[in-house]
Amino acid sequence: MIDQKNNFYNLEDLEIFAKNFIKKLSRGSIVCLKGELGSGKTTFARFIINSIYDSKKISRPISIKSPSFPILLTYDLHGLEIFHYDLYRIKNISELDQLDILENIKNSITLIEWPDLLIKKNFNHDFYLIELIIHNENQRKINIK
Repeated sequence: MIDQKNNFYNLEDLEIFAKNFIKKLSRGSIVCLKGELGSGKTTFARFIINSIYDSKKISRPISIKSPSFPILLTYDLHGLEIFHYDLYRIKNISELDQLDILENIKNSITLIEWPDLLIKKNFNHDFYLIELIIHNENQRKINIK
């Protein structure tokens, strides 16, 4: 893992961080990505997804988009799925319940952008919480809990 003492990252550093971070992930892993608009949540998710494809020696998807409007995008890695959620537009818990996030967690790697409502919902699962904070135009600070 990248040394957390120096936790300011440019895009290249974030990609390296993702390549190292995926070594901690397996079926059932949950990664919650928190940060303001433009902080790099989707970019970091893209780096994670591409790194998992690379590690399995599978051709990367042509495009990894933000799931802001569809709320969920999935990626099939021949026996392992990645569920990529963006909960930005979800405003209440009843909407969250309709997504069946908990049903999909056990058999996939789950990435969740804007996880605040889910975390407030007594989310009883272990997860990584990665907060991306804008330091300047080219660097982000990362906090991991």
